[in-house]
Formats: sequence, C-alpha cells, structure tokens
Amino acid sequence: MDFLKSAVASAISKDPPFPYKFGDRLTLDQSIWTLYNGTKREDGSNCSIFAFDITADKSRLPLARNAVRKMRTLRHPGVVKVLDTVETETYIYVATERVSPLEWPVRRKSLSPETCKWGLFTIANTLSFINDEASSVHGNIRLSSVYTSQSGEWRLGGFEILSSMKDDDAVIYRYGSFVLESNRYAPPEVAKSGWEAIKRHPLSAVDSFDFGILTFEVFNGCFINTDQVGQTKNLPPTMHQSYKRLLNANPKARLSVTHFRDQGRRNGGFFDTPLIKLSEGIESLGLKNEGEREEFLSELDEISEDFPEEFFSIKVLPELLKSVEFGGGGPKVFASVMKIGKNLSDEEWDSRLTPVIIRLFSNPDRAIRVCLLDNLPNMIEHLSSKIVNDKIFPQIVTGFTDVAPLVREQTVKAVLTLIVKLSDRTINGELLKHLAKTANDEQPGIRTNTTICLGKIARNLGTNTRQKVLVAAFARSLRDPFVHARNAALLALAATSDLFSEDDSASKILPALCPSLVDKEKLVRDQANKTFDVYLQRIRKYGNSLPDTVLPPSSSAANGTTPRMGTPQNDTAGWAGWAISSFTNKLGTASGEMQSKGIKPQPPPNERSSSMPPPAEKSRVPPLTASTSNLHRQAVTGTSTPAKAPTPTEQYFTNSLGDEEEIDDAWGEMADDDFFDASSESKPTEAPPVSFDDGGEPDFEGWLKAQAQAKSKGPLPKGLSKPAAPTIKRGTTTGSVGAGSGPAKLASTASKAKAIPPKSISTKPKDTDDDWGDAWD
Repeated sequence: MDFLKSAVASAISKDPPFPYKFGDRLTLDQSIWTLYNGTKREDGSNCSIFAFDITADKSRLPLARNAVRKMRTLRHPGVVKVLDTVETETYIYVATERVSPLEWPVRRKSLSPETCKWGLFTIANTLSFINDEASSVHGNIRLSSVYTSQSGEWRLGGFEILSSMKDDDAVIYRYGSFVLESNRYAPPEVAKSGWEAIKRHPLSAVDSFDFGILTFEVFNGCFINTDQVGQTKNLPPTMHQSYKRLLNANPKARLSVTHFRDQGRRNGGFFDTPLIKLSEGIESLGLKNEGEREEFLSELDEISEDFPEEFFSIKVLPELLKSVEFGGGGPKVFASVMKIGKNLSDEEWDSRLTPVIIRLFSNPDRAIRVCLLDNLPNMIEHLSSKIVNDKIFPQIVTGFTDVAPLVREQTVKAVLTLIVKLSDRTINGELLKHLAKTANDEQPGIRTNTTICLGKIARNLGTNTRQKVLVAAFARSLRDPFVHARNAALLALAATSDLFSEDDSASKILPALCPSLVDKEKLVRDQANKTFDVYLQRIRKYGNSLPDTVLPPSSSAANGTTPRMGTPQNDTAGWAGWAISSFTNKLGTASGEMQSKGIKPQPPPNERSSSMPPPAEKSRVPPLTASTSNLHRQAVTGTSTPAKAPTPTEQYFTNSLGDEEEIDDAWGEMADDDFFDASSESKPTEAPPVSFDDGGEPDFEGWLKAQAQAKSKGPLPKGLSKPAAPTIKRGTTTGSVGAGSGPAKLASTASKAKAIPPKSISTKPKDTDDDWGDAWD
C-alpha cells in the first residue's frame, strides 16, 4: 500500500521527484544560492543541496542556469562535484558532494599557513585548467566561491558567470554585473570599461586579479575595499613578489595564475611544502617503486599535526591502506596508517581500518605480522572484544608456533595487549595452552618473556587455573639454565605473592625458592632473598593469626583440674620441663608401695605349687573384686587427667606392668564401661570379700570357703593322676587377655608342675584340694 501511495503521489505531482532530503541550512554571503546539508534518501549518504528560488530572484535566473550547466559539464578534481539537478518553474536544486563554506574557518582564522598554501595551490590548479585548457574565464573568484570538502580539500564553485571566450554571446558580457558586489572584486579595467574590456586583454587577467584578492582574504580573513589591494599583511614573505604581480594594474603585465603556481613550485618556493607534495603523490602511491615510496613516506612523517585531519583520514588513509594491502607498501606504510588513525573516531575506525586490519592479520607475510603486533597497542582500543576473540586472536595464535623466533617472541609480547579484550574461556584455555609451548621454547629469551607474561597476566587468570598453572610454571622457570629466566621467575613470584594462599606459599612456593638462595649467580641470589622475605613475612603474619591449638578442650580442663602431664600452656622450660612434670604430677595419684626396678617380679600363681600359699608381699595388692573396682573408680575419678593418649616419653618412663593403668588414667572416667568389672567367667558377687592384709597369717575363712566350692566339682581320688595346672579365676581384671592365656600357656604350666616354687600363701580360691597342706611344710 505504501508503494502504491508513493507511486500515485509521484504521478499526480507536478514537480519531478528529488531523491535527496534537506537538512540544516547554512549561511552563505555574496551568493545567489541557499546551501543546505542533505542526505540521499536511498542510502542516507551525506550531500549538500544548493537551492535557488526562481520566484524570489527571477532576474538572476540566467546566472543560476549557467552555474548548473557549467558544474555538470566541467570535470575537474578541484570543482565541486555534482550528483543531481532538478529545475522546475519555482526552484532549482543542485545536489553535490558534502561541502562547507571556506569563509567559516578563514574568518575564525583557524587555518594554518601550510593549509592555506595547500588550498591556494589547489585553486590555482583549477583556475589554470579553466583558463588554459577550457579557454574560459571564471570571473567570480572570491572567498564565497570556495568550499571545503569532507576531506578538507578546497573546491571551486560560483560558476554563475563562467564563460568560454570562444563564445561570442558569453554570459559574462551580459550578466557579469549581476553578481553580488561585483564592483568590489572587479579588476581596474572592468571597473573602468565594463566586462566587454576582457576581450582586449589576456584571458587570464580577470581571474589573476581576483585570485590575488582571494590570497589576501585567506591570510587576513576578509577583503573590505580596493584600498587593501597589494597589501602583504600576514602573507608569507616568499609570496610577496609574486602576489604583487597578480594585482598589477596593467592587465598585460599581470602575472597569470599558472605562472604564479609555477613560481611557487620552484625549489624553496612558497608552494614547495610537504603537504602539497603529499597531495600530489598520494594517488600514485601504488605505482611508485620502493625508493620513491620511501621518499614519499619520509615526507609524510615530516607533516606536522596541525595539518587538516580530514584530508589525511579521507584522502590519504585509503591510499595508504591500498598500498599496504595490495601495493607492497609493507610495515613502513602501515606505521603511517597508525599515525593517522590516532585522530579517527571509533566509528571511522570501524568503517575504514578494522576490515583492513582483519585481512592483514590473515596475511602470511612475517614482516606485516610483526608490524601489526608492534602497533597492536595503538589498535586495541578501537577493536571490540568480539572481533578480537572471533577474528584476530585465531590468526595471532599461529605466531606461537612460527619457525621464526622473532614472530614467536613478538606474539608472546602481544599477549599483554590482547588480554584486556580476550574472554575468560580463551584466556584459561587456548592461550595458556600456547604459552605452555613457548615456556619450553628452545630460545631462552622466549622462555624468559613467557615467564614475564604469565606474571603480568596472572590477575586475569581464573582462580583455579591460577593456582595450578602459575606455581608449576614459575617453579620450572626457577630451574631454567638461563640466568635471566630464573630471575624473571623470582620477580614474577614476588609480584604475584598476594594471589597465592598461605598454605600454597608455605608448602609449594617456599620449598621451590630455597635452591635459588644458593644459586651460582649473585643476581639470582639477591632476588631470591627478596622474594623469600616477601613470602616469609606473609606466612609469619598468617601464623600469628592462627589459634594456639585446634584440639577440643578436655573435661578436666573444663573442671579446672591441673593436667597431669606437661602441656605447652604450663611448660616454660622446654621439653625437659615437660618430661619432669610428667613424673611430679603423678605423685598425687600414685598408689601402693615403692618397688625398685632391680627386684624380680613375683611369679604368677600358676607357676607355683598348688599347695603353696602366695608370698605375703603379694597379698598387699588388693584383689580386684567388685569392691576394689569401686574404690579404683573413685581413685581414678578423683585424679582424672585430660583425655590425652600417652606420649612416647610417658611410655619410656613407665614400666610395662602398669601400661594399661596409665592409659586408663590418661583417658579419665569412662561411663558404662565394663573394663573395670569382672570377666564373664565369674560374677562380682561370687568373689571372696577383700580383707586387709597385714603381712601375718593367711585368711583361713576365705580359703575354707574356696575349698568348699572346689569339693563340689568331684575330683578324682588322690594319687590317681598328676596334679593338673591350677585354673585361676579372678574376680576382676585390669587389662586384656595376653597371648599366653591359651592352650600353649597351659601346656607350659603343666611341664613345670614338678618344680618347687618359692613357698607362699595364696588367698585365692583353688579349683582342687590336692596337697593343700604342703604349703605349711
């Protein structure tokens, strides 16, 4: 529907369609045209639109029509380029390239002298073409007839009275005086005799005089009246003589614009400037040989930064890029490209440089690759992360494995610039994989630079990857035979000390640093001491923040009971004080009589004769019955110690007979534990009562009861069998069953039945009543 509406509207419209859209209006002085900024409807490209209102200024319609005709037929780089024209009964529209009036920067005096010379040289070339090649007279050379393009180049317009001298009925003769303020700019012969006088004088005389006035306007900002003609104020000294000849009152002696240009092009002349040479040689850069190209680039480097940026970005830059990519310009031309690219905006970078840079990275030329890597810091700010990860980095990684060491080294160095644009996945994956290869490179310089690179990009690595990669990489570099590689590893460890945990610093890094403390090179030793101190101070600070112990507090400590064994809290005399306190603290809980280590222990009851009573000394040890078990618990509870396993020192200073009691005392009271109760063979209620033993006669009452119990078993008559080994039943026990309590032990006891043991009186009950009276012999 929209298409049909537009088609119908175009059909019924009286005026022809104009495919350009009007924008802002620009102010123009001394012109019959109204200038607008415009855009093309089709693609939105910029343009300018000159509009002439026929109804408002119908008397100057011939001038407007002549200007349109000449602009369309006159083809020259120095002329405003026409895109399209439309003429109706009410208006004339001329769409041209985007231009702006030159009078704006001139009146602001924002142009440098070199730029003014370059602009005047461009206008001189255009006028030389009009006068000599086209045999025409412009007749309207002034500041308001000159425009600047988007590239900063000066363009000539104002063709209202441009006429060919071959035409007898030229517009200039009839309508020359219709030009605004024509009297102020008219040469003396025209002011005196009219425009017909130009037929009697040289063709270039009128334009030469007006060009002289234009020169004065460019360097001074304006031209007020004819009294200023010939003044050299603010003009370059080298231009004074030629400038005055342009304004000669005699038209026949007046210097033509072509001669003025040629005098300026002489060696040391006012048009012999780097900018003018650049503008002339830039278009043929791709055709120059290597010597001419180097000469051109040296002149390009001499150009100061106050020259027009637009010219370099729009005119020079595309030609340089063509030379780099297709014309063999090489790294030198690309360096000039980067110099110009500093002044480009991000949008201009994306449209003009980024596509070319992506193509250049895929170029296999090593010289181009090294040049790109060297200039990467100047480019990275203008490249997006997506372009770097998807298009540039996949090309860069080929440099890690290139056969040329220079390419590998420059690629490693470029990582520091690329890291800010790479994604975490690329950094912790593909990048580290390639750096692992260069860390083992045959070139020591590349290994050293890889270590430096890892140290500088450490903070960009993932936490898990950082712990795995850096410690291993730096530790390997510490063993590198190249001294600077080892020193680089030490510097990197010192710079990244805060990235490692205290546990890794103590268990992995410090052990790896120790060999460097005795390195053969003083450079390494000094740096190793500095790095070691950094980690050691950090670990000491961390150690001071740790608790004294992580063991849970014991029940005795909670009850305020003093520990029996020495601990770090109450020992101040070192390990000796701890060992001594382990003895002295036992005196409060020790029970029984003192006994020397030289006295042999009494033989067990099963090794004596069945009729012999145990020794009196043995009877001092209370039988472990139910009552003694309770007393024992009370003693243990009253002297309980922290729940701590016996140390080797305690085991060394205690005899083997009391090992189990020491363990019990160390662990304290144990609730619901039958460790201190009778064995399953005899119940506590069946054990004989404990009586105090004063070393006198045996306890007959207890012995008689035991005999009565033994008779109930019905033993064989006396003499029918050998006395069997007595089976001893204890009311309680204080340890686990030993290895000799089985059949082997019983056999050993039976073999020794005939031996006469020391006479002793036993208070323990016996299983048999054989020879019970022998103990009294």
